[in-house]
Amino acid sequence: MGERLNHIRRKFEPLLRRIFHAWFLLVRGMTLGVRAVVLDADNRVFLVRHSYVVGWYLPGGGVDLGETMEQAMRRELKEEGDIDLTGEAVLHGIFLNSHVSRRDHVAVYVVRQFRQDRLPEPNREIAECGFFAIDALPEGTTRGTRLRLSEVLEGKPLIATWR
Repeated sequence: MGERLNHIRRKFEPLLRRIFHAWFLLVRGMTLGVRAVVLDADNRVFLVRHSYVVGWYLPGGGVDLGETMEQAMRRELKEEGDIDLTGEAVLHGIFLNSHVSRRDHVAVYVVRQFRQDRLPEPNREIAECGFFAIDALPEGTTRGTRLRLSEVLEGKPLIATWR
């Protein structure tokens, strides 16, 4: 059942992306999202696997009208990982996400001070989540996620585009 669902999701993912971005084009001139590199005390990174797209990603999502990027990042961390910040997040960079749309930008924050009482149960949006050692990232970790991690953890130069 899981493989069949993944096949269907992969088949329709490009169409769904286009539909969502066409809708956003009507309601906003540019799309803005946030992602967070959440690192625990052992430098393991928190990743999520969504139910509607293939791959493992940094947690995050869209910035709503009237919301700051940091507010959106905090909201998304709570929704996707039951993570509450206990210190300041550091803005790592803002990246053009042109493989999704020429209008899409993603702000990436680094989070090291947080509280997570438990891993959330899978739900309609998040199929799986967890902390992973950098040298043992799950299969399917996206290229953009790997690029941001190499910038944050290995000091590699920032690339202006998501991937």
